[in-house]
Amino acid sequence: MTITLPDLPALDHIAEGDIRLDLACGAYAAGHLSRQSAADVAGVSRYDFDLALHGRRIPTFTEEMLAQDLETLRVLGSK
Repeated sequence: MTITLPDLPALDHIAEGDIRLDLACGAYAAGHLSRQSAADVAGVSRYDFDLALHGRRIPTFTEEMLAQDLETLRVLGSK
């Protein structure tokens, strides 16, 4: 996939890697990509991507995920 950005002076000071990371973080936050897929889009390791998410205050573990995990533990515990 190729994305073409407009030739704007405001973009001149932003490195391509930073734009890729911003795009990947946004796609992850919107639920379009998994963390690993987003890290791949950004061209960084999963660890570095997690650091970027943390720096942007984008949660990687939600209350919904916690509820699902607790339900799984409840089901497994009743067996």
